[in-house]
Amino acid sequence: MKKHLFILTAICAMAFNAVAQNNTTHQEIVNLSAQRFKIITENDKNGVILDLRTTDEMSKGYIKGATQLDFLAKDAEKQIDNLDKNKTYYIYCASGNRSGQAAEYMKEHGFKRVYNLEKGLKEWELKGYPVEKK
Repeated sequence: MKKHLFILTAICAMAFNAVAQNNTTHQEIVNLSAQRFKIITENDKNGVILDLRTTDEMSKGYIKGATQLDFLAKDAEKQIDNLDKNKTYYIYCASGNRSGQAAEYMKEHGFKRVYNLEKGLKEWELKGYPVEKK
């Protein structure tokens, strides 16, 4: 009887440990359409919108409230590493390529919530959504 109880306890402990590890290490990148990106960012007052384009690209227009983090800059990964991994990030670039790469990098480095504008600012503008200019 003691042997069965010990085995059952060990199995339960291993299962609990596996579930706990899965919940803490599993991060997903969520790709959003322009419509969903707009709705979600408008309703999340604590999320951070990151524009991953160059200064020249950003001067042509950006999503209101966005902060620039030039993903092509030499220190881009260092800048990302300095961000709070527990915050929610909404990221975009021109077409979704750079932001997709950045999302993967963020996922690999422990960021919990990353939402990517899947087809970038191009889709945003095609939908007629507003952009700010400096």
